[in-house]
Amino acid sequence: MTSRAFVSLIGAGPGDPGLLTLKGKAALERADVVLFDYLANPELLKWCPQARTVYVGKKGFSEYVSQEQITALVLRAALENGGQRVARLKGGDVYVFGRGGEEAEACSLAGIAFEIVPGISSAIAAPAYAGIPVTHRSVARSFAVLTGNVKEGDAHYERLSGIDTLVLLMGVRNLDVIAAELIAAGRAPETPAATIQWGTTPQQRTVTGTLMTIAAEVERAGLEAPAVTVVGEVVRLRERLRWFDLEHSGALAGKNVAVTRTRDGGSGLADLLRSRGANVLEVPLIRFAPASDPGAVADALHDTGALDWLLLTSNQAVTSLFETLDAAGLDVRALGRIKIAAVGPSTARSLLEHGLRADFVPATPGARHLGAELPAGAGARALHLTSQLAEDELQEALEARGVLYGRVEGYRTVPAQPTQNELERLKAADVVTLASGSAARHLAALAGTDFTVAVMGPQTADAARELGFRSVVVAATPSLEALVQAAELAVAGT
Repeated sequence: MTSRAFVSLIGAGPGDPGLLTLKGKAALERADVVLFDYLANPELLKWCPQARTVYVGKKGFSEYVSQEQITALVLRAALENGGQRVARLKGGDVYVFGRGGEEAEACSLAGIAFEIVPGISSAIAAPAYAGIPVTHRSVARSFAVLTGNVKEGDAHYERLSGIDTLVLLMGVRNLDVIAAELIAAGRAPETPAATIQWGTTPQQRTVTGTLMTIAAEVERAGLEAPAVTVVGEVVRLRERLRWFDLEHSGALAGKNVAVTRTRDGGSGLADLLRSRGANVLEVPLIRFAPASDPGAVADALHDTGALDWLLLTSNQAVTSLFETLDAAGLDVRALGRIKIAAVGPSTARSLLEHGLRADFVPATPGARHLGAELPAGAGARALHLTSQLAEDELQEALEARGVLYGRVEGYRTVPAQPTQNELERLKAADVVTLASGSAARHLAALAGTDFTVAVMGPQTADAARELGFRSVVVAATPSLEALVQAAELAVAGT
């Protein structure tokens, strides 16, 4: 058995990225290579930024990559470079019509160690999100999950006469045939039925009918794969138990919102947008790299008696400050009598997380306002800890007041190249959120300016307009909630 080669067959769940299991997340974080399919939400790839990702999508009856080719790719990736950890990310559950058994067998025959990480199947999750429990004490005490792929041969529906609830996967194209065969096998034509497309995602749509009418209702509504059909009395509970589609009925429901972020960062903004029904794509446009001269910050802070103010204009500046102190074996006492100014409440909160309260935060966030409002007289000395891309507004505002301005590079901001899949989805976004001028610059360089953007603050808005973005909506206050509201206004205006 190969020593390092290891394959994790991971059930990605039905679409909602929050339904990935903790064990699945851990396996992604350890992976060297990730092979993901059409039904695995690409947002899950944020848990494996270190891995090489390979799209092996298959959609319905149109196969981009055959199952045999996928299996061969899994084995080859596991054996490359003396053995690698491979994560095979599969929609739903690995073993529920996911052909995971075939891939596991192939690993076993090749002598490659593997594990199975079960996932939440759409067979139970899609109905649950549509307000339909597959079992209910007073209505249904049993359920069966069936493939709707008639290529698999006779389903022997007559054997299912005692099953209360039937759940059909992959059957939307053959729904009329399946419904007719179920009726012929003894299932009552008036049995309630529901079909759920893109269950658990912002694109979720549900139609209801009876076994006799459901195929026509699905065709009338234009529902296509992926879809799950539920047949049984439990469908009647939907009117009382529906919740997901009611919560996701606002301006952002079903809209594609791209959230620009750093390669290493997560996004509370994305969670807020999803709670409003948005289909969120987190796009890493920038990443932070070490400063060109790692010792420059420590040298600049060495004689704190010569400084009056330390100016921090980003959360990353706060991170860089404490990383510098830690690397030098120091703590906040090394800052001595120096006062600290934060560019806005977000940066001030980052400071507070390290046990420091900002001495000054401007009433309106932004470098321009920090420079105009900093309580420092002529001759005062201020050091700006920033990146190599710092704009000149702060320096110009302070020097106009006679403040002695100095700048030190605490970190570098460099482009993070999104994958081709991410770029394609980015171009389909209804609105893109931008939290900084650097994010606007990187977006313009990467994909142009033909986007509707929602931005955090007037300074970012100015930068976006100067770059050529024409549709710009500014958040009313410097908060994530306000940025979500700006995204709603942006979508409403398109």
